[in-house]
Amino acid sequence: MPPPMTDNTATSFAIWSRSSQERTEAVLAALLPRTELAPERLHAAMRYVSLGGGKRVRPMLVYAAAEALGGAATAVVDAAAAAIELIHVFSLTHDDLPAMDNDDLRRGKPTCHVEYDEATALLVGDALQSLAFEILARPGLTDSAVQVEMLHTLARASGSRGMAGGQAVDLASTGQSLELTKLEFMHIHKTGALIRAAVLLGGLAAGPLPDKSRSALERYAHHIGLAFR
Repeated sequence: MPPPMTDNTATSFAIWSRSSQERTEAVLAALLPRTELAPERLHAAMRYVSLGGGKRVRPMLVYAAAEALGGAATAVVDAAAAAIELIHVFSLTHDDLPAMDNDDLRRGKPTCHVEYDEATALLVGDALQSLAFEILARPGLTDSAVQVEMLHTLARASGSRGMAGGQAVDLASTGQSLELTKLEFMHIHKTGALIRAAVLLGGLAAGPLPDKSRSALERYAHHIGLAFR
């Protein structure tokens, strides 16, 4: 886990965030299938979209929440950070497709469907989503009740009442001027749902989550999710 932040200076945060990004990169590199394993092209594409770029905001929130609640550098915290980032990368890979946002660049390089092809990009997103839950569902990772809650948190944040639902509203609203409540709904779900999940996963990864701590984390995550957009 990144070293604890000892003050509020920009320098200390820059050091902490860089350490968090480097740790996330190392964890993902270890967990993603190697390119020499069949199917080689799919695995190469999964690593292509997942490694070597990105701000890693969601894993950073996992590490920060765990640290805030006294969590140590454990496998469960790393698993939570990796899982949330893989869901995020899956969403970006699919969002970039011609049927969605039709983007040619992502994180400073050609998008997956441009570098490979559309079918591969679809499979990459599917495989990354499955891998995220495989990592978080690993037997013996943590207390079984906590593990089920973590899985439920991530699944809900990813689906129709979370990220996918927000994206659906976004697509349906293209070219329209949205009233504030609908705009907030879209961002709370499209972006905010995974941010809230990241914070809660970090808290759960640190150990039992008291109601007071859960409420504080949820309030923080709600505002961060809105501010992020």
